[in-house]
Amino acid sequence: MKSGITIANRDLHKRPQDDLFGYVNGCWVERTEIPDDRAAQGSMIQLRDDAERDVRVIVEQAAASDAPVGSAARKVGDLFASFMDHDRAAALGSTPIKEELTAVAAIADTSALLALAGRLHRCGVGNAIELCVDTDARDSSRYLVHLNQSGLGLPDESYYRADSFSETRAAYLAHLARALLLCGYAADAAAADGIADRVMALETRLAAGHWDVVRNRDAIATYTLVGRAELERLAPQVDWAAWLSGFGSDGEVLNGLLAEVVASQPSYLSSWSEALAHVPLADWKDWLAWQVVRSRSRFLTEAVAEAHFDFYGRRLSGIPQQRERWKRGISLVQASLGEVVGQLYVERHFPAEAKARMAQLVDNLVEAYRRNIESLDWMGGETKLKALDKLGMFTPKVGYPDTWRDYSALTIDRDDLVGNVRAAAAFEFDRELGKIGAPVDRGEWFMTPQTVNAYYNPGMNEIVFPAAILQPPFFDLEADDAVSYGAIGSVIGHEIGHGFDDQGSKYDGFGNLVDWWTDADRENFDARAQALIAQYASFSPRDLSDQHLVNGAFTVGENIGDLGGLTIAY
Repeated sequence: MKSGITIANRDLHKRPQDDLFGYVNGCWVERTEIPDDRAAQGSMIQLRDDAERDVRVIVEQAAASDAPVGSAARKVGDLFASFMDHDRAAALGSTPIKEELTAVAAIADTSALLALAGRLHRCGVGNAIELCVDTDARDSSRYLVHLNQSGLGLPDESYYRADSFSETRAAYLAHLARALLLCGYAADAAAADGIADRVMALETRLAAGHWDVVRNRDAIATYTLVGRAELERLAPQVDWAAWLSGFGSDGEVLNGLLAEVVASQPSYLSSWSEALAHVPLADWKDWLAWQVVRSRSRFLTEAVAEAHFDFYGRRLSGIPQQRERWKRGISLVQASLGEVVGQLYVERHFPAEAKARMAQLVDNLVEAYRRNIESLDWMGGETKLKALDKLGMFTPKVGYPDTWRDYSALTIDRDDLVGNVRAAAAFEFDRELGKIGAPVDRGEWFMTPQTVNAYYNPGMNEIVFPAAILQPPFFDLEADDAVSYGAIGSVIGHEIGHGFDDQGSKYDGFGNLVDWWTDADRENFDARAQALIAQYASFSPRDLSDQHLVNGAFTVGENIGDLGGLTIAY
């Protein structure tokens, strides 16, 4: 029986009661270097490396095989091969996006702008708004279109206004100009600088209407149900019919998509509408051209891809070195044909006994949570009963989906990388739109089996653990039970905890946004959450004691999940 603990990692010069992390991991930290192609290192990242290597074997075997044209294995192999064809990418230059940029140049009015933006959005290009399909938070038995703020090339609205990001904004402007010049959209450096200035001004205007990251995670604030008439009142300058026409399906069906939608940030829709009315069309065209370049850069020449990485990898994430090309190719395959690869991954790396053992662990964690809820001294009996009802309705998913996704409608061409990227994006977009009016698929997974992660989905009240995280050191059939509870057990507890964190606790056991708390109990909960927010906001890195880098209000859901997960696992 394995202990699961690496004794050599401990730093015995530290007392666990003073610095538990340093005591357990101090020597590991001292001898471990962060690889140049990432910004961090740790057990989770090492496990992702293992999964990536396992997937590489699967994908390269598919690429080298003579699988029948149109088969799932052939699609995987051809997609990977199209990415790995460095010479073809170099020879094509920016030709793969020439048609899209030409279409942008031909835009004659705002309606044409919105129609092309819709068409490009379907094929994976960024838009001023993002359309996604999810369950209705007030009625989890149906799907609805959700409209979300978008349109920015920087991570969030704070990057456009905060003094602390002034250098990042300058670097972004320089990157914008460089990328547009490399892709041939700008005639010369002076023209590229002018376009970059106009795009930055437009994005800054859009950012001013964006909700900040704290407000944007509020489940109640981000739920506004509107009909088509109300949507047009919120955004009168938006030609919604033109935008929908870009999706390329039956017009009557498309118009029905907006009969009732969730406007996640309704005030942003209004600010976007005002921008459409007041910002010159030429500026919008430059902005849309930039969306094309930014979205496609990783799939063009190495020079363009390297410029993209130089800003988004080195500058924003502090990663010194671009990942090897095969790793980037694997990422594309994972994003486009993830469940095809996942089915093969499960067959090779996830035995049936692992799934059975995980089911037992989940049951035990749920039971521990039940006992914890029953023993809470600050929660009243009425709320406890409803909390226990919700806990009893949790749906655990372990390893892989019961039904695998059908990719037969997706066509892959071994000689057309950017075309494949477009096709994969359009396939997924159409699959999402196809949910509208259909029964909710509660068997759907939102991560692939080979993903090293886990999640809680409040709209379905489910906790999901893909096969790839159920590997050593997180899960080991040969390890002592104590190791299982301390490793994967804390992850299970963390995901259960999200059902009762500051946002998950607003949903009932059916996945509906319903207030099931008494006023007194919610007040008690919020007071404890505020104390946790203040605690995390006061933290600073051990070597930077004068800097407080954690936004406690933004991370509070994860912090509740961590504390609850560790407590329940113990």
